Amino acid sequence: MLLHDRRQWMAGNLGAAAAMLLARDGSAEAENLASGQGRLSVAPFRFDVTPPQGHSLCGGWIKPVVGVDDPLEAIGFVLRGAGRPIVVCAVDWTGLLNSAHLAWRTTLADAAGTTPDRVAVQCVHQHNAPFACLDAQKLLAPHPELPSIVEVTYFDECLRRARRAIAAALPKARAVSHLGTSSAKVLQVASNRRFVGPDGKIQFWRGSATKDAKLQELPEGLIDPWLKTLTLYDGDKPVVACHYYATHPMSYYGDGRVTSEFVGLARKQRQAEDPDTTQLYFTGCSGNIAAGKYNDGTPEARRRLTDRMVDALRASSREIRREPLTQVVWRSVELRLDPNPVFDEATLAAQIADKSLPPVGRLRPAFALAWIRRCQAGIPILLSSLSLNQAAAVHLPAESFLEYQLRLQELFPQRFLATAAYGDGGPWYIPTRDAYPQGGYEVSVAFSAPTSDKHISHGLPEVIGS
Repeated sequence: MLLHDRRQWMAGNLGAAAAMLLARDGSAEAENLASGQGRLSVAPFRFDVTPPQGHSLCGGWIKPVVGVDDPLEAIGFVLRGAGRPIVVCAVDWTGLLNSAHLAWRTTLADAAGTTPDRVAVQCVHQHNAPFACLDAQKLLAPHPELPSIVEVTYFDECLRRARRAIAAALPKARAVSHLGTSSAKVLQVASNRRFVGPDGKIQFWRGSATKDAKLQELPEGLIDPWLKTLTLYDGDKPVVACHYYATHPMSYYGDGRVTSEFVGLARKQRQAEDPDTTQLYFTGCSGNIAAGKYNDGTPEARRRLTDRMVDALRASSREIRREPLTQVVWRSVELRLDPNPVFDEATLAAQIADKSLPPVGRLRPAFALAWIRRCQAGIPILLSSLSLNQAAAVHLPAESFLEYQLRLQELFPQRFLATAAYGDGGPWYIPTRDAYPQGGYEVSVAFSAPTSDKHISHGLPEVIGS
């Protein structure tokens, strides 16, 4: 990156980047605070993030918006009483990348009276939804013939809605006295996408949907079957329920019909059944997990998957272990990932400019080039966690592979851990180190190097603490 380009990138994100550099100071403050019963309060908020007619979906390489089957939401809460406020938010978008993710965290932090290192914004990762990278969008400015990645006016309006939603929520905050933890098995939803052959390479690959009987007959493979729920109570009244499950949340997409998909539809059904409790859904580490074994891409399959998710959400709500909430700890850890050396700046720039390529062949290189330049600028990615007594919600970036979630559970087998991935989506996929030589789709669009495994694996125990 040229020096003046780097300075421009840094200047455009200075506020957010500077706040991120305070992450360790913020963590130290949180670790020294324990909240007594009655001191904590929670303010749930929600606002609409449905894209307008004609807006690009999934980064611009599928059909744009032609209609809305069900609206998209950003749902979150502000937790006060344990040092500076903490904000956690789940967004019904495909992804928020690089400076777009920083802009969301900075806006929510400012609205809540805190700093961006104490904000987690995680996307649910539906595909008939926006995939927002402001930096990639800027790279497309000389190419008006290409579809936009994200419309900046719409993006900015969503941030204004975020401010208004938090401002309206704070005066209505509820006391938090108890924590609930629960889990339930999800049946016939998740399955592994990658099957390695005798030569150590991907032999079979099973996406979000398949009509191929051979792929459907393959075993589920490595998954995490458990949906986990963290619930915040005001006395005996549940106020916020956060649900976590690891699978790509797509039944079918690409038809231009905006939808929160089967996981969002299940969340909405539970919200209707329990309107006094704000329901949040987070997608776990699902880079190599999808519903392909149980999904043939039909509307009937979407209904079946929705019903199975609703069953699990209900089951989890019946098995809650409730206890006084006596300690709240927020931790964050900075990561600086290396760009994948297989991507070359000059080649990516040439692909963006090559009018002989289809749109997808020009848009994806813009995402990759944005990530490389972000790495050169030294802007870190953040891991964070919200510990509640001995339970914790852990927030990871991008399309992390399931193994990171399982490793975390193996490190702390006595703790109740819930994992949300799809935070800062700049790196796209984050495979394990062993997955890179296996090849396959995920590796081909992993913008960070195999060393990412080392950085994340070292960061996980630090972000959890003892």
